[in-house]
Amino acid sequence: MTFTRSTLLIACSLASAFAITACSNANNEDKKQTTLTASAPATGEASTLIERNAQQRLSTTLQQHFKTAGINAKITDIKATEVPNLFWVSLEGMSSVYATSDGKYIIQGDVIRLGDKELHNVSENLQAGVNKKIFAELKQEDLLVFPAKGKTKHVIYVFTDVSCPYCHRLHEQMDEMNGKGIEVRYIAWPRGEQHMPAMEAIWCSEDRHAAFNQVMNGAQIAPANCKNPVRAQYQLGLNMGVNGTPAIYNAEGVYLGGYLSTAELIKRLDK
Repeated sequence: MTFTRSTLLIACSLASAFAITACSNANNEDKKQTTLTASAPATGEASTLIERNAQQRLSTTLQQHFKTAGINAKITDIKATEVPNLFWVSLEGMSSVYATSDGKYIIQGDVIRLGDKELHNVSENLQAGVNKKIFAELKQEDLLVFPAKGKTKHVIYVFTDVSCPYCHRLHEQMDEMNGKGIEVRYIAWPRGEQHMPAMEAIWCSEDRHAAFNQVMNGAQIAPANCKNPVRAQYQLGLNMGVNGTPAIYNAEGVYLGGYLSTAELIKRLDK
């Protein structure tokens, strides 16, 4: 893998069910940016002065390497992972990456632990914590919320795009999900620049719910311009490692998957 001054290429990751239950990002140009795009990290806290000093040295080394490579990346936090000599590096406004303890290598993508019946992503807990904080800072008026009917048992956040067939399938079961006590909070995530106008038109509509339902049913709505959060939400998704829609998270920030039936969704929410 090579790194250029303008970008770091996204590393290939393990194939997963997500690949067949979500629509991928169709805008390849969005990957040609000056951000590090990767799924985030692992767990661990510096418990001794020696560890903290080691992390400070790593931070200094990485910042020097970033500067040499012309990469505009500011390190905000470094944590040890369960993998020996591998650290999680949090970057301001960008996705987190892994780094070796000597600062010579960074890794973009997931680190998977083997040995159990199920594969374990060592980044899951820490990234979930980051996601939870991000969701808590979102303004309700910037989202498209479909509340639960009766008592709210679960809240999910869904990155969605009207051009994605799997998003259509998920939205078709909205009444069923709401009826089961699930509140759905949509976050705009157009999969390419060509889909940005449609999502902005929905978010600029006087009745956002009606506009979204209309487009999901195959109808057209008139273009509209206004101050809206669509681009900001798209960037937020990139920072979290979203690479396709739908991308479903629970209120604790845990990634649940791409398209899920209501029964499967409830199973994962109750897990």
